[in-house]
Amino acid sequence: MPTADNGEAAGLRVVVLGGTGYLGRRIGEAFAADGALVHLVSRNPAKDGPAKDGGPGPRSVRMDLLTARPRELTEFFGSVRPDVVVNAAGRVWRADEAEMTEGNADLVARVTESLAELPRGPRLIQLGTVHEYGAGTPGAGTTEDQEPAPVTPYGRTKLLGTRIVQRAAAEHGLDGVVLRLANVIGAGAPAGSLFGMVAAHLGEAARAESLGEKPDELRLPPLRAHRDVLDAHDAVDAVRAAATAPGVDLRGQVVNIGRGEAVPVHALIHRMVELSGVDLPVVETAADQPVRTDAEWLQLDVSRALRLLGWQPRRTLDASLRDLLTVAAPVNGRK
Repeated sequence: MPTADNGEAAGLRVVVLGGTGYLGRRIGEAFAADGALVHLVSRNPAKDGPAKDGGPGPRSVRMDLLTARPRELTEFFGSVRPDVVVNAAGRVWRADEAEMTEGNADLVARVTESLAELPRGPRLIQLGTVHEYGAGTPGAGTTEDQEPAPVTPYGRTKLLGTRIVQRAAAEHGLDGVVLRLANVIGAGAPAGSLFGMVAAHLGEAARAESLGEKPDELRLPPLRAHRDVLDAHDAVDAVRAAATAPGVDLRGQVVNIGRGEAVPVHALIHRMVELSGVDLPVVETAADQPVRTDAEWLQLDVSRALRLLGWQPRRTLDASLRDLLTVAAPVNGRK
């Protein structure tokens, strides 16, 4: 299976914005394992593991990215002189559209402005989302050439960030690429996400069963959607490939990163329950549940990622779901 030569990351200076978040921390650790010098930038630096100032592994940098001004960012980038900047920062859970705009667009504008002032600009890898596209065509994968029409605040504000990167590439020569990620799943998924919430519920149900108690049923809104889901490990590998892809001009490009297939969400949820080994009814009801406004079919065409980055997904859905359950609930080993 063709992949980018990630050995080329050895010796690179890498900055990960949002470096203690769900994906940011994974990305930083992966680059560090490749031999890169990594700086994890976050309002709340890591308090465990190797990500401590002066120690081995990634360095933690305390900075509130939502309030950091361009001059502060420019001075930081100038001191670190990064070869690669990964923007894994942003707002999605428990935020309104104005707050999402601050994290998903305004921040990107300040970052691109700061990077454009450096004498030797690094490659900026902006993490986008499948939700920028809006509704897909049932039975088909969405290509990067489709005109985006997002239907959620998250999708709209992330699209603003994508366009800022593309404009900076066109007008200022910024070496910026946007990786449009499918819905990412894996161990430690945010509790605000559907899959993270289900994993947490299954963990509580498993603990109840172990005490001889009857677990609460799992009540969810109607699960009519089909989703392209991406393993967190595969997402990290795509970032590494974008950083080291040899002889490829990624300037201003958008590259889809996903499994390339849409899976019924209800099937994923029921498979999670099965893998957990918990005897738990799943009840789909519209009562007392927020009305969903996002697209019901999200599937990415990922052929450009293979062509430009030498990347394609490698993890199976069951492996992803098992990882998702590892932290929250026991897995019974069923196949």
